[in-house]
Order: sequence, then C-alpha cells, then structure tokens
Amino acid sequence: MARTPSNMLPLGTQAPTFELVDTVSGNRVKLEKIQGLKGTVIMFICNHCPFVKHVNLTVADLANKFQPKGIKFIAISSNDVENYPQDAPHLMKETAQQENYSFPYLYDETQTVAKDYDAACTPDFYLFDSAMKLIYRGQLDDSRPGNGIPVTGKDLTAAMNALLENKEVDSDQKPSIGCNIKWK
Repeated sequence: MARTPSNMLPLGTQAPTFELVDTVSGNRVKLEKIQGLKGTVIMFICNHCPFVKHVNLTVADLANKFQPKGIKFIAISSNDVENYPQDAPHLMKETAQQENYSFPYLYDETQTVAKDYDAACTPDFYLFDSAMKLIYRGQLDDSRPGNGIPVTGKDLTAAMNALLENKEVDSDQKPSIGCNIKWK
C-alpha cells in the first residue's frame, strides 16, 4: 500500500466551488446547493483504497450523527477510471449503497476539483465552516489498516464538535495518510 500524506491546504482557505455528478442520483450538483448550514465536510475517497475501506463504517456513522446537526458530508472520487476501473461511477453508486452513505458521492472526471483542493490521498478530509472557510484538514484519526488502533474518527469529530460549540478548532492537525489519488 502506498502511504501518501495530505498536502494540508492552508486553514482559512475559501472552499473552491464545483459542480459534479452525484453517482447515486445521477444529477449534477453544485456545492452551494448541498453545503451544510453550520459546516461542510468534503472528503476525497474512492472505492478500491484499503485506507478508505478501513474507515468507511465510521465515516458513514459520523455523517448520520452530524448531518442532522447542520454539518453536511460530501464525498468525491477523482481517480483515473481508465487505469483504475474499479473506481468507475457505476461502481461508486454500488459502493455508496453497500456502505449506506447518506451523503452524495460525486465523480470528478476531469480531476479539477481534486487539484483545486490540493487533495493528495484517499481518504483526505476537509471541514469548512458556515462561510465555507477551511477550519480543519487532515486525518480522521490515528487508525490505519494493520496498525491495531481502533477507528474512532476522533480528530474530525473534535473539529466538528468545536465548530458546533462555537469554539476554536485546534490548529495542530495531522495529515491524513492513504493511497495517492490516481492522476491521469
């Protein structure tokens, strides 16, 4: 397994806008129409990455817990499907259904969105406040496939709780580690 870290987009960055196809509904969606009232988690994931598979259940649980509180979740796959056909949009839809995603799973065919976010790996997590300013980026938690640490989502959860409690998010943030995005 490749172990690629996040690039750590600067805190305070305004979320780059986008319009992508939601592989579950088949509809094109704009960020402005699906962002959260209090915050938005944007994550770069894919179907085949063992690091993503390792955290899928916890990510789905966190979305179910925090979306009713006003923090929306959005997943994006930017991988090159020509060389990685297991990440194709029709299989993204299947994955979303199998993993019980309660959030859109968008396909970034041109890879422009991944480049705009300076995304480097899967999974790569970004939390934006209600004004769509970046307040957290990095890892879900310290768990990785095979390291024996339970998946809890503690790092992202702490950031989301701070946002909801109108507290400052700790700026000491660790990069995510995962498979590199499969660039064309």
